[in-house]
Amino acid sequence: MTSSNHRQSDFNINPVFLDRWSPRSFSGEPMPKETLLTMLEAAHWAPSASNYQPWRFVYALRDTGDFDRILSVLAESNQVWAKTASALVIIFSDMLSRKDDGSEPKPFRSHSFDAGASWAMLAMQAVYSGYYAHGMGGVDFDKAIEVLNVPQGYRAEAAVAIGKLADKSLLPEHLQAREIPSNRKPLSAVAFEGLFRST
Repeated sequence: MTSSNHRQSDFNINPVFLDRWSPRSFSGEPMPKETLLTMLEAAHWAPSASNYQPWRFVYALRDTGDFDRILSVLAESNQVWAKTASALVIIFSDMLSRKDDGSEPKPFRSHSFDAGASWAMLAMQAVYSGYYAHGMGGVDFDKAIEVLNVPQGYRAEAAVAIGKLADKSLLPEHLQAREIPSNRKPLSAVAFEGLFRST
């Protein structure tokens, strides 16, 4: 067992996995562009099927028009707190395998799985860099495709807010109680030997 960040794992894992969590209260301080690019560099070293690397990132640092554009595609409930992030990222995935030989693109089954792997790498690098990353599904994905000039064949997967941790008292009252690292189900509830179990 490993204990860190008021959490405990069932097995002995590296504490960084417990230290990673998804806060909403960010300090709003500027982030150097190089720091964000370091996180994206880590993200794009994620494993992918046939090394296709289907992930694409559209990013913006705070206090820019690009930041406001990305913020506008988030659900209002996420805009309330994400506006204090140091950076915002939208993750897209290429749904098609596009070969260099000019042949017809074909559906790429693992595009979302691979993009999810890249998000996990980003989140871990954020912790190493002294930041926290909060992934969000509360996004107007159709609007994101439109306003971020995304070509056909790409799927908007998620948004990510990144920043330095701030006191939870800065959040709206209804979010303050949720501003704690969450625990996980027992491993036995999600990992099954031999056959799938529904309960």
